[in-house]
Amino acid sequence: MGMKLSHFNFDLPKELLAEYPAENRDEARLMVLNRKTQTIEHKLFKDLIDYFEPNDVMVLNNTKVFPARLYGNKEKTGARIEVFLLRELNSETRLWDVLVDPARKIRIGNKLYFGDDESLVAEVIDNTTSRGRTLRFLYDGSYQEFRNKLTELGETPLPKYIKRDVEPEDAERYQTIFAKNEGAVAAPTAGLHFSKHLLKRLEIKGLNFAEVTLHVGLGTFSPVEVEDLSKHKMDSEEAYIDSSATTTINKAIGENRKVCAVGTTVMRALESSVSSNKTLNEFSGWTNKFIFPPYDFSIANCMITNFHTPKSTLMMMVSAFAGHDFMKEAYEQAVKEKYKFYSYGDAMLII
Repeated sequence: MGMKLSHFNFDLPKELLAEYPAENRDEARLMVLNRKTQTIEHKLFKDLIDYFEPNDVMVLNNTKVFPARLYGNKEKTGARIEVFLLRELNSETRLWDVLVDPARKIRIGNKLYFGDDESLVAEVIDNTTSRGRTLRFLYDGSYQEFRNKLTELGETPLPKYIKRDVEPEDAERYQTIFAKNEGAVAAPTAGLHFSKHLLKRLEIKGLNFAEVTLHVGLGTFSPVEVEDLSKHKMDSEEAYIDSSATTTINKAIGENRKVCAVGTTVMRALESSVSSNKTLNEFSGWTNKFIFPPYDFSIANCMITNFHTPKSTLMMMVSAFAGHDFMKEAYEQAVKEKYKFYSYGDAMLII
């Protein structure tokens, strides 16, 4: 019998949810899991350099979070409505998939007004899910001016469990230092621990870096609601792997080096594009790959990740990679030793 949803439940004390990151990114705590020796060590994130050799490869997700949360007012009633931009459907007609809150008030044909001067207007043209809507934005200006307007009016979409207000610093805190390609509604959190200084030290040691892009969507955080994991449907996310990444990674695979996926998003992108002889292919498109135990990984033999929510798809992937019993032991230790969980929390290196 395969793994069930209930295998991924555990009690997470509220005080272990990190509302702020470590003062210095690379000084978050790091739990190191060695799969071969089945041992666990407690370090700081910057110590991970000790676990790598020259020519090992770190694979980074260079997606960039855009300010996806907007607040508008409904025509006539003036009710305040939160609009969360999920994905652009058509740049010419300015159609977007969004989530709205409170959803029950928002019907097809309603108009929403944004900004003090109401210079941005959106019309609801479809219902997609209970909270999902398709909006057509109306704005006098070029496409670039429209995107600038969204950036100006939007705020950093911090995860829902962070109960404090968004602070100006969050725009920078919630972005990796190698973020380049805009398109994510959430940061690839394992990458948040890297400082410029640590990247430089890894480079000096002789590590190689490969960048892939996976635009994190909200689907990553959708709770799994079916006991039989094979019935869970992942939302699709857009991913790109170019030839320079495949060359760097395949060379390392050929030389039996460490290929370290920095985060579950990287692991998902890599596993979405495996050739028949277990090397990495270029990729451009959407992936809805859901990785849960048992699973045979083809590309990365090492991963960096955060501590995840009970019953999340992220925890399931980590379980598939580390081995379920070993991961459970690690999570029990994390709770006991008061490691911080989630986006701004501490990290885990699995070798």
